Amino acid sequence: MEEQAIEGLAALPFLKLFTAEAYYYITGVLMLLIHVGFLAYEGGVARSKNFLATMLKNLMTVPIVGLTFFFFGFWVYNAFPLWPVTGPLFGPWTDPASLSGVASDAYGLVVGSYPWSEALAPTKSDELTGVFWMVFALFAMTTASILSGAVIERIQMGGYYILAVVLGSFCWVLAAAWGWNYYGWWTTEWGWHDFGCAVVVHGVSGMFALGVLLNLGPRIGRFVDGKPQPILPHNISLTLIGLFLIFIGFFFFLADCVIFLPDYTGLTTIYGGPVTLATLAMNVTLALSAGLIGGYLSSKADPFLTISGGLAGIITVAGGLDLYHPGLVIVLAFAGAWIMPKGVAMMEKFGIDDVVGAVPVHGITGMIGGILPGIFAAGYIQQAGQPPINLLGQLGGTFIGAILLGFVPGYLVSLLLKSLGLLRVSPEFEEEGLDLKELGVSAYPEQTFAAPVKA
Repeated sequence: MEEQAIEGLAALPFLKLFTAEAYYYITGVLMLLIHVGFLAYEGGVARSKNFLATMLKNLMTVPIVGLTFFFFGFWVYNAFPLWPVTGPLFGPWTDPASLSGVASDAYGLVVGSYPWSEALAPTKSDELTGVFWMVFALFAMTTASILSGAVIERIQMGGYYILAVVLGSFCWVLAAAWGWNYYGWWTTEWGWHDFGCAVVVHGVSGMFALGVLLNLGPRIGRFVDGKPQPILPHNISLTLIGLFLIFIGFFFFLADCVIFLPDYTGLTTIYGGPVTLATLAMNVTLALSAGLIGGYLSSKADPFLTISGGLAGIITVAGGLDLYHPGLVIVLAFAGAWIMPKGVAMMEKFGIDDVVGAVPVHGITGMIGGILPGIFAAGYIQQAGQPPINLLGQLGGTFIGAILLGFVPGYLVSLLLKSLGLLRVSPEFEEEGLDLKELGVSAYPEQTFAAPVKA
């Protein structure tokens, strides 16, 4: 009798509404911990003279990318999943008469998509579009924030904001339209799979950062006669705490990679395949643990690279997190985290000053994470009539995402900003510190006054 009563309550519409709407609202809000972590992480790794400027730049990523994602970012995701495979210049939006089957369903999403639909109307005819938008906007902010850490202590704020908009509200969104979308052509044509956005978020942002770094150049004093010189964090404790907050936020980031709709039984991936929170709980925890150990051993217990190994481990397995056996997750996450410090050393060898290791942690590891499902999940069929997951499809999506939508626009846009004098601060500003020169204040004002000279 009691079980029947519980089942009856579960069937009530208001509980269905609460479950679906609340799931994304709660997990989306908790995803903001990623940005709390980025503030602490990057603020701690910067020198004290750049502490406030570094944190303010990261803070302003949230509203700038959030607003631009409102005005055009989410439209890109809904309008471009089939372009250039189907339709004219702008894909399904401009030629609805020519569409059929999957394409017509995608077109229906476009014409009814935010922000011109009734999704947010007081009638509440659609309770999910708003929370879906919030989650996607937070993905966009995270993608831009990955760039932020690589370029601190010498980039102009205005130049960074332009790059953040290009990356956060266009480049990664186009990759998501093609590769993190039920209708995306990487999946429908190639069998692409990237559950946790290894390429779509991390690969795109990490390689975008590499393109920017090539034009931005290293900090003054970072390399002397071609040899790397250490520039140590001013507060390593804050950096470590920040990274752990990012870990917590990424548990919710990955939970938001799950599709939870009120009229469907069970959870699915964005591609329509089954997934459970139990799978994520076990695999993400194991990836974090194995990654921390891999980073610890590979870096010989360097604190910064050890904790970065935890993130590298999660990203390494993100693409196939929903499909991998937990034992395989341990092996792959350990290997990815082991490779990451070698990538940091390689960047230094080429004279590239990536302050937080964004390129190895997100770019290189993200590309690895995009390729691995083509090996360890090959043959898995996500939807009837679509190609199974395969190595060639994973290689193709990884190349387009990380190189053509990541590195190339990062390099070209930053090159344009450099030619306009909008990319890097002057040597005077950099030497004195961005807090005083750009903000006119210091995070540690007591250190700006010289001690009195004793008579």
